[in-house]
Amino acid sequence: MAQYTRVSGFVGLITLQNPPVNALSAPVRQGIVDTVQRALSDPEVKSVVICGQNGIFCGGADIKEFGTDMFGPPLIPMIHAIEAANKPVVAAIEGIALGGGLELALGCHYRIAHSKARLGLPEVTLGLLPAAGGSQRLPRLIGVPAALNLITTGRHVTAAEALQLGIVDQVTDHNTVDAAVKFALRVGGQSLDARRISTYPCPQQPDLDALFEDVMQKVRQSARGAIAPVACVQAVRAAATLPYTQGMEREKELMATLFTSGQARALQYCFFAQRAVGRWKMPNGARWDTSKPRPVHKAAVIGLGTMGRGITVALAQTGLSVIAVESQEKQLMEAKQAVSGMLERGAKRRGVAPVLDRISYSQDIQAVADVDLVIEAVFEDMALKTKVFRQLSAVCKPGTLLCTNTSALDVDQLASETPNPELVVGMHFFAPAHVMKLLEVVYGSRSSPEAVATAMQLGKKMGKASVAVGNCRGFVGNRMLKLYLEQASFLLEEGATPELVDGALEEFGFPMGVFRMSDLSGLDVGWRIRKGEGLVEPGMASGQSARIRQGRRYSPLGDLLYEQGRFGLKTSRGWYQYDKPGSRVARSDPWVHSFLEEYRARHGLVARNIDHQEVLERCLYAMINEGFHILEDGIAAGPEDIDVIYVFGFGWPRHRGGPMFYADMVGLAKVMEKLEHYHQAHPDVPYLQPSNLLRKLVASGSPPIHTWGEVIKKLHSQL
Repeated sequence: MAQYTRVSGFVGLITLQNPPVNALSAPVRQGIVDTVQRALSDPEVKSVVICGQNGIFCGGADIKEFGTDMFGPPLIPMIHAIEAANKPVVAAIEGIALGGGLELALGCHYRIAHSKARLGLPEVTLGLLPAAGGSQRLPRLIGVPAALNLITTGRHVTAAEALQLGIVDQVTDHNTVDAAVKFALRVGGQSLDARRISTYPCPQQPDLDALFEDVMQKVRQSARGAIAPVACVQAVRAAATLPYTQGMEREKELMATLFTSGQARALQYCFFAQRAVGRWKMPNGARWDTSKPRPVHKAAVIGLGTMGRGITVALAQTGLSVIAVESQEKQLMEAKQAVSGMLERGAKRRGVAPVLDRISYSQDIQAVADVDLVIEAVFEDMALKTKVFRQLSAVCKPGTLLCTNTSALDVDQLASETPNPELVVGMHFFAPAHVMKLLEVVYGSRSSPEAVATAMQLGKKMGKASVAVGNCRGFVGNRMLKLYLEQASFLLEEGATPELVDGALEEFGFPMGVFRMSDLSGLDVGWRIRKGEGLVEPGMASGQSARIRQGRRYSPLGDLLYEQGRFGLKTSRGWYQYDKPGSRVARSDPWVHSFLEEYRARHGLVARNIDHQEVLERCLYAMINEGFHILEDGIAAGPEDIDVIYVFGFGWPRHRGGPMFYADMVGLAKVMEKLEHYHQAHPDVPYLQPSNLLRKLVASGSPPIHTWGEVIKKLHSQL
């Protein structure tokens, strides 16, 4: 797992061999220990170069070893032995040096990187910290502020930034191993006293206490309850204030706390879940990824509202040629300007040239005649979408994939408007479409595996977490979200305030509570969706019947605010008040509090005290229960699919793993018991009744989440 050769007569070349990223598995660590020893004991060898095969240095620890009995040589003594070597050791960094890979490089005396390499310590994203000396060496090498930034965010840096920061000694555009060997020959025999990072004092920093206090405050705020970023700050503080050996002890203590934490389990589950959904499958076990995706060179977007613009940008940035169609001239001109601005800002951020020439605009749908794939992004109205699909069927060349960006409408109904329903799939993007990482790929009853495979592959090329889901009202994300939003409104009727509900959800880790999010997206948007579902009854809001719709409890609070012209941010008034249109600072609104009191009095509702725990249980467990129904119905293939959708599309805190993982952590029996309790208290809310699948899982002894598939299969075979 580590190959040793002698090159240029005097250089011992050690090549890490563990595809695809040369992770530091037990055999690789053993290989490094053996080959380093061999190089150091060879009198002919004057210096050593460590590189990775296939143009990749090292992607870090082997995450598959986490939670198992670790065997093989431990990483820390291995890195210390390299640093203590009496011959120069040079790291030749190509591709990536991440996590343990960068810690290995920091143990070397010199680091040479290829210009396209990326470096970083992303352990925080797995609920951990860089615990093979990374939190102690990096601040000694590049200073406390820069090290804090890298370690608490887990971000990757380019070779150019790594050189600027002082992480690497040289950057090359040529063969990195050749450059490292030349460098190693030059420094052979030189003193290494000044090259062992663990012996460096931390660079002096004025007012260290104030710096750490400020950083800790910012990290706590952005971490929203995640413990790993806080532990990262504490570890770097140890580097800045303690001798190296004591700092290493502190790093070890902090890592021990994190390693066994539920948060680390949740974050590592997310890591694997994201990969699992890429190997997409149907709930019946059939695999889509056995179908070959079609090549897509030219795509079209129909409708250039907010979503259409974002989708256009996402496609162009992927390297496709895009035709953007908008029938309204004013909207087309505004979209052109907005798309150009988005592309320019994105290009500047990534340090590349904007791809404005990849997009052509038209008011005429005929312009899409020769594209390979079309994404329809017109207004969420079935009649309008149906009309567009008929037009596309008449205009597009045979075999063109027709995709709809609907967030809830029936994909089968749209497919039935075309002569080739097998070519129709849903591609549900999340706003802003060029930024949000989630894509729900919706397969209808007649969608071909090839069409689904093509949409999934395109999503992957756009950098999305693509999840294949079945066709039903709201698919997975919005179907669950509806009940979450509904419970939040019921809590207001019963005595809560928007501030209390949002406070509980934000404390749990959501970036925004229900009502702040509603103001941001616009109360008019929610009203239109409810109107489309036949739930809105204008003028009925003051009557008793207004609280029952379609045979079950309904809250018209959002409708009433809409009727008052309170649309949220766009009108500076919604569930909160805002200083001016566009301001995102939500302030408590006494008018809303009076309105809620009057509403309760009118309906004979007595306000009661509601605590944070009830908010979480009502909102989250209602959503989780619907997740179990979705698994039962075969709309999602497994709990990972639901969790990836919620983490990447709805701001579910990653350190809590996703709604289904969270249910597993809380305990399925407890979730079921609480649902039964709330259903008894609210018999007019049928969806609070625990689902069959949840009951079956509890009856089976609440098996761990990765084994739920067996129970789901049995349930499907009984249906």
